[in-house]
Amino acid sequence: MSLRFVATPLEHPLEPPAPRPGAMDAALDPAFVATATREAQLERLHRPGALAVTTGQQPGLFTGPLYTVHKALSAVALARVLEAHWSRPVVPVFWLAGDDHDFAEASTASWLAADGSLASASLPLRPPEAPLTPMYRQPLGEGVVPALAALEAGLPPSEFRDATVAWLARHYRPEATVAGSYAGAIAELLGPLGVLCFDSTHAAAKRAIAPQLARALREARALDEDLDRWSEAQGVTARTSGITVGDGAALVMLEASLGRDRLVQDGDAFVTRRSRERFDLAAIERIAAEAPSRLSPNVLLRPVVESALLPTVAYLGGPGELRYLAMTPPIYQRLEVPRQRPLPRWSGVIVEPRVDRVLEKFGLELSDLFAPPGAVEARVVRAQLPPAVGQALERLRASLEEGYGTLERAAAEIDPTLVRPTQDIEKKLVQHLKRRQETELGQLTKARTAVMPGAKPQERVLTVAPFLARYGPALLAELADAFESWYRGGLEGPSEPA
Repeated sequence: MSLRFVATPLEHPLEPPAPRPGAMDAALDPAFVATATREAQLERLHRPGALAVTTGQQPGLFTGPLYTVHKALSAVALARVLEAHWSRPVVPVFWLAGDDHDFAEASTASWLAADGSLASASLPLRPPEAPLTPMYRQPLGEGVVPALAALEAGLPPSEFRDATVAWLARHYRPEATVAGSYAGAIAELLGPLGVLCFDSTHAAAKRAIAPQLARALREARALDEDLDRWSEAQGVTARTSGITVGDGAALVMLEASLGRDRLVQDGDAFVTRRSRERFDLAAIERIAAEAPSRLSPNVLLRPVVESALLPTVAYLGGPGELRYLAMTPPIYQRLEVPRQRPLPRWSGVIVEPRVDRVLEKFGLELSDLFAPPGAVEARVVRAQLPPAVGQALERLRASLEEGYGTLERAAAEIDPTLVRPTQDIEKKLVQHLKRRQETELGQLTKARTAVMPGAKPQERVLTVAPFLARYGPALLAELADAFESWYRGGLEGPSEPA
């Protein structure tokens, strides 16, 4: 396979994680999605001293953007590095965040069409007035059928095309939920690489999480004050985290009449932010005991809950996650939970051979494709001017500048358009070349779309399906190997086991 994986430069050096005590309760086993490797990986996770590397993502149509897979394979890679260094089992775990209620984000998928253009499909919009139903309760509906058909039609014939479509069709069915289809597809995809996929909405998970959420509500006022002080001390870090603290909002979400809602302190009780339903602490604790599926952590509390349930030493996140995870230390301290180290997932671009051929043809670097459209195209076209024409234009321009320069300095009123004739000649030549080279410029446009679709990073737009259709499951193993080398190179050496 002749793909290149080009990593995004790190803003900060990687800090090695350290081992920790703790073990996973076997009562959580049913919450891990069934795969061919699940039992073997669970057995490893239950061994004395076993640890985990975790990451996760909310549901997405056809598994969402590429960075979802990048996250999971980053966990595989780092787990391998740590296991080899510590000589103890380290298991990659992917947290399926099915409680998420952002249907707009979960309902769209994008890919490159056969002609190299950007294509996409979406489920029908949820009405603005509809409750914010969590994705594990939200049916896909019949809209998934034309969405899958559009993806299938957009995939060119290739060795693994039919297998890729069949994989998605097994899970993305009208009667399935958004989160359920995502969980099944991700687990089938990642299981062969030893990833355990944890369904945080499974009844076993909800029962284990509920006591943590109840405690967070009992400590809500103290946690809010802790976070407010921490935010003030962090300064710029807090302001760029995208998280507001110190406003009385609890770290727990409750499914109420308008769907998943944030609980806000109101005296000795809590009120849901949108529906304005009031619950005293006793009522919340009854819900935790009798209907724990209605409760879920917000983004700041979720990693704390994860560390309370799993013996995780590192959470691998993207840039935005790492910014808000920097706000979480007071929560771990207040709730007396060991803190896993936040580390960056692998981030970068999959460069296909067709893109490399275009770069070589025009003498470009990959970074040139990250520039706004226009500048590179103009440079490429100008480079096609015959050398004699370019030299003649330069001599003419220099001569005109020298001749008119004296007059311009002496008389400011001289018409500045006197140099226009040479500019007009060059402009007409360039326009003629552009018309002649439309095919070649189209190749450049397609190459840019492949790495910056819609002027956004590839990993944030394209789904993995077209890559799997062209290169098959071996692509995932190759990515995991590349990510492992990246972590080995970035970590100076994980801390020794205690």
